Amino acid sequence: MNTLTADAARQRHIRRSDMVACKLAFIDCKMPGSENKENYSLVGAGVTQSSDQVVNITEAHGFSLGVAAMPPGTVNNLHVHFTAEVFMIQRGTWTFRWGANGQDGTIEGKPGDVVSVPTWIFRGFTNTGAEDGWIFTALGGDDTGGIIWHPSILKTAAQYGLFLTRQNMLVDTDPGADAQMPALSEAQIALLPTYSAAEMARRVVPAEARDWSGRALLDAVLPGHASELAPVIGHGITEDRAHAAPIGNPHGFSIEWLRLQPGNRVGRHSLAEKQVIIVFKGALRIELNEGDVVVDIGPGECFSAPSNTWRSLIAAGDATVEATLVTSGDGRKRITWAPEILRDALAHGVGLDHDGHVAPLALLPPPTLAAVTALMSAL
Repeated sequence: MNTLTADAARQRHIRRSDMVACKLAFIDCKMPGSENKENYSLVGAGVTQSSDQVVNITEAHGFSLGVAAMPPGTVNNLHVHFTAEVFMIQRGTWTFRWGANGQDGTIEGKPGDVVSVPTWIFRGFTNTGAEDGWIFTALGGDDTGGIIWHPSILKTAAQYGLFLTRQNMLVDTDPGADAQMPALSEAQIALLPTYSAAEMARRVVPAEARDWSGRALLDAVLPGHASELAPVIGHGITEDRAHAAPIGNPHGFSIEWLRLQPGNRVGRHSLAEKQVIIVFKGALRIELNEGDVVVDIGPGECFSAPSNTWRSLIAAGDATVEATLVTSGDGRKRITWAPEILRDALAHGVGLDHDGHVAPLALLPPPTLAAVTALMSAL
C-alpha cells in the first residue's frame, strides 16, 4: 500500500477557501444574464476556455470535477459536451433544458438531485431559485475535447468582443475567419441525437429516490460501522449483489451516495482506483494509512483519495454525513479490506462470496469455509 504524508493529504483536500473562481471561463461570460456565473476547476481543467483558470488538482483521475456557481436568474447557455456531464446539486433550484434550440424539454433539479445529460446534445441550465446556486459537475475523461457552443451564442458573444479560436480558447480580439472556431450549420445540428422527456427523466436521480442499502459494505455488520450506500451511476464499490445503479451507461466513472450516522464509520479499506469524496452534509473525517494522518472535510469540500491507500471514513460530528463517491473507471470496483476488518466480519458470520458480494458464511461452499477458517487463524 502507498503511504500518504500529512502534507500530501492536505494537497488533496480541497476546502472552500482553496477554490478559485473564474468569471471569464466561457464565451458567454459577458452576455447579459450570464455575466455573474463562476466556474471552478477542482480536479482537472474540465472544459474551461480560459488560460487563466486555476486548477486545484491537475493529476489525471480519468474524470474531471468542477463547480458551476450562479446567482438567481443566471443562465448557462446552450452547448454540447463530447463526454459525460453529471450535475450533483448542493444548493439552489435549477431548470435544465435540452435540444437544438433548448426547446425539447426541461428538468427541475433541487439539492441532492443528480442529473446526467447525454453526450452530443445541446444543453443549458438556469438558477431559477431564490438563493445562490452551487453545482458540482463531473465530466468524463482526462481530455474532454472541450464543448461546442450554439451558433446563436457565438454570434451574440462576438457583439461583446469575445471569440473562440480553433483551439477552443477564449480571446477578446477577432482572430479572423481562418483562426476562429466555426459555428455549426443547421444541417450539422440536424445530425445531433434527440431525447424525449421520458428518456431524460430516466437520467435523473432525485434525492428522495436513492436506493439505500445498509448491507452494501462488508463491515456494515460491525458495531459502529453502520454505513449505507445508494448507487447512482455505473458500477461502484457496493458489495450488495442486489444493488444496481439507475443510470448504467458508461461515463468513465461511477457515482454513489454514502450515508453515515453520527459516530459510525466505514472501516479501513483501499481501492485500486482513484476516488473523489464530496461532502454534501455533515462532517466527515478521513483517517489515512494506519490512522496517523487525519483530514476533516466539511460540506461543500472534497478529497481526492489516491489509489492503493488505506482510508477510513468517519461521521465525526453530531449530524448525519451524506457524501458522493466519484470513482474512476466504468468497471466494477473491488474493495481491499484491512485484515482486522476481514477478521471481525468473519467473527460476525459474514464474508465475501466468489463474486465479491457480502454473504452469510453458513451459505458459502465447504472449500470456501475451510479457507475462511485458515484465514481467521492467520489473522
